[in-house]
Amino acid sequence: MSEFETGESAAQEERSETGRRAHASRRNFMRKVFFASGATAVATMGGAGAWAAMADDTTGTADATASPAPSGAPSGGPGGGTGGPGNQSITEDFVGLTTDGKRIDDLFTIHSTGVKTGPVITAANAFLGGLTDTQKSSTQFTVHSTEWRLWSNIDSYDRQGVSLADLSDDQKALGTALLKSALSADGLETTEKIRKINQAAGEAIGKTDSFNEDAFYYTVMGTPSDTEPWGFQFDGHHLVINYFVLGDQVVMSPCFWGSEPTSMEIDGETVTVCHEEVVASLAFINSLTAAQQAVAIESSTKSNESMKAGAFSDNTVQAYTGLRGNKLSAAQKQKLLGIVEAFASRAKADVAKARMAEVRRHVNDTYVTWAGGIEDDSAFYVRVHSPVVWVEVDCQAPGPLAGAYGASQGSGATQKHVHSVIRTPNGNDYGKELLRQHYLTSPHHQ
Repeated sequence: MSEFETGESAAQEERSETGRRAHASRRNFMRKVFFASGATAVATMGGAGAWAAMADDTTGTADATASPAPSGAPSGGPGGGTGGPGNQSITEDFVGLTTDGKRIDDLFTIHSTGVKTGPVITAANAFLGGLTDTQKSSTQFTVHSTEWRLWSNIDSYDRQGVSLADLSDDQKALGTALLKSALSADGLETTEKIRKINQAAGEAIGKTDSFNEDAFYYTVMGTPSDTEPWGFQFDGHHLVINYFVLGDQVVMSPCFWGSEPTSMEIDGETVTVCHEEVVASLAFINSLTAAQQAVAIESSTKSNESMKAGAFSDNTVQAYTGLRGNKLSAAQKQKLLGIVEAFASRAKADVAKARMAEVRRHVNDTYVTWAGGIEDDSAFYVRVHSPVVWVEVDCQAPGPLAGAYGASQGSGATQKHVHSVIRTPNGNDYGKELLRQHYLTSPHHQ
């Protein structure tokens, strides 16, 4: 082995050891969380088999001596919008986004959708098969693990799983193949652009230790299967994808897409991201009559941060506000659906088709709330909220990467810094309602 190869191997081992120590710290926190909330979850799911499904790692040896409450919370900002825990904790029983703290029943059922999940199953198995034993033990969790809920969009968050920085080129290719099997061409391009801008912006301000294209992590929940529930998560700064699979059903939420800046010249090319949701939102609000805008627009000014259901906000309670879908013309409804489609279309076409059919069924009960301006370059916030979908597009104030585009941090909301999220209200984020039904109704789990 050459001196270079020896040095590179040592450096990789050092990075891996750092990752293992960080993961062990996170795992201890997770175990405490599990035992703080596990009994209630088992009572909800029912059946002795639920205990095995809820173990917080692949060995099934959760630490029963852990204290009943976490000693600390994941690092992050002061509220869900900034990616920190805010006023919620994963020790709370999962309810999901609701209007009054109570879920609406019978919205989601286990049924055939015709979605082709074979490619993503094959890609996930190949990705796991390409990991070392140590990497795999840090990456794979049980399908009911609270690891699902431990995501954040902020750069400084202490993540679980295996990062791109920990992977060889061959392993990275397997990870890319997994994303490619789950996402549309637009979805894959969006993830790549977010990472690319993160790297370039980090270079511009001299902080590539915090902002780079490799600080993005994979975790796999459960074992990839065409009959049993499983899924994966891809988690990093301004980019979070949760992807749950049960048979031919897919739930791709919560997903967080964002960037600062949203457009940047990199190697002589202008790279733009998170533009579709901005354009679709402005097209909708400008399709409304003055009377309709008066109902939809709750404020003509935009605060620096408005997001309500970002990270660690799984149980947000938010009453319907704004303009209801039954007050829209057919053309306006299509523009409203266009906002959701900007997100849904980042999944494969068959997944997006199933998702949009679900959303359309509730279009008359979909509400839109707006804050800010309505000009092409206006900073704004929009929330699309129905029984089955929640979308937020939030133009935020310049943040830690402000210097990369000549802005001053906190100087006022701008389209140059966008956060957006799509969720499934009433308990089906992470596919949790489908998971619950599966364990309650499958004979082999009784």
